[in-house]
Amino acid sequence: MHESVRDAFRNDGAVLIEDCLTDTQLAQCREVYDWTVQNPGPNASGMFHGTEKQSHVDNANPLVKDRLDALMPSLPFGRLFAELWGSDHVWYFAEEVFLKAGGRGGRSSWHQDTAYLPWAGEHWANAWISFQPVPKPNSLEIVRGSHRGIQYDGTTFADPDDPTDPLHGGDVLPRLPNIDAELAADPDAYDLVSWATTPGDVVALHPRSLHGGAGVDAACPDRHTLVLRFFGDDATFRALPDVNRDFARNGVLFVEEMAKLNPGDPFRSPVFRRLV
Repeated sequence: MHESVRDAFRNDGAVLIEDCLTDTQLAQCREVYDWTVQNPGPNASGMFHGTEKQSHVDNANPLVKDRLDALMPSLPFGRLFAELWGSDHVWYFAEEVFLKAGGRGGRSSWHQDTAYLPWAGEHWANAWISFQPVPKPNSLEIVRGSHRGIQYDGTTFADPDDPTDPLHGGDVLPRLPNIDAELAADPDAYDLVSWATTPGDVVALHPRSLHGGAGVDAACPDRHTLVLRFFGDDATFRALPDVNRDFARNGVLFVEEMAKLNPGDPFRSPVFRRLV
């Protein structure tokens, strides 16, 4: 791996890795993605237009865990993230799936995953895999270098009129800025990075980065994306604020396993598949 790739991830919080997956690997990922959409888990949500599914989001679906754990050794991510981070070991955490269809899906609100998940450290990455060509205006957008900046509160994603509606509240974390409104007033208000992607490309994102997914439109009416999450030796447990009972300390994923960890502990558990 070229040092420029490592530098981009380290400094920007995201990097495009072109032609990361072979056609066979991409087809394997698509098969699992389709199965997951057809067999939603307890964290799934979505919208329909008549009988057509227009959007679908699911996170750490327990029904697909064994399939993805079995798939991981045939994918390049263990070696890739070991080189990207300089980590001796790499573990697979879980997946998230996104479906936007029919040119109707709006953008996903700006946020940092670490407002929802008890994660700290350098060795974290989300691998974004889209199964259609995605033009840059419809792609994932990241505020460059924001993984090294302020940890903001999350958004509830519940108020369409306020994309900064606080998840935790109580002023325990700074409120999210209204990035879209600020960009509308000044297109240079934030240093954004995004890429046009083709099938087989992977966007590697540090989950503490401020990021949001652009919507679909006539130029890109459908976007099906599988996100795979990984961590390495430097990953540690960071307790979440305790003012929101639904997210107190451990988040909402693998809660029993998270309850065994103390702040600063290495992020380890037998439930996570070690790849390297």
